[in-house]
Amino acid sequence: MKLVLASQNEKKLKEMNDILSQLGIEVCLQSQVGVHVDVEETGDTFEANSLLKAQAVMKATGMPAIADDSGLCVDALGGAPGVYSARYGGPDLNDAGRYRLLLENMRGQSPRTAHFVSVITCCFPNGDVITARGECAGTIAYAPQGTGGFGYDPVFFLPQKKKTFAQLTPEEKNEVSHRGKALTLFREKLEDYLKK
Repeated sequence: MKLVLASQNEKKLKEMNDILSQLGIEVCLQSQVGVHVDVEETGDTFEANSLLKAQAVMKATGMPAIADDSGLCVDALGGAPGVYSARYGGPDLNDAGRYRLLLENMRGQSPRTAHFVSVITCCFPNGDVITARGECAGTIAYAPQGTGGFGYDPVFFLPQKKKTFAQLTPEEKNEVSHRGKALTLFREKLEDYLKK
């Protein structure tokens, strides 16, 4: 089975393929099927935005579409940046700019606890929908560490691993990350769905 990813993020694509390929599922970018859908994320939850993206790409391609909406929720900032993680600080900031702004906003704040959330939604042309949610708890580091991953990974510290997400190997990250957990649950739900 082939799923179209409602994203242009190659690193997200790799994480999904690493986990779903065990089911014989291939995930491809929308550009690989000749479509470019830019969905405005108007939802106020990860679930709502994930569904918006998956539905739009499914309708545009006529193929099953998978979307991930994820973000970082920081306790001292009232759950921010949350669903606005990818747009935190405005459109002119890149990943490094966003995590530097986060570190600036965390100056003098405590606790430094935070969690990542990922919601995976798959929409099928027959109207069926599968959703899975994963979370990973950690803390916000005082400075970026590591060169792997993307987004807020250099400043998201896992006390049990004594490393940031950006210091983990892709395999280590998939085992503990919010997206890894959501994809593992999604894989189980998809397996059950395909048996029907």
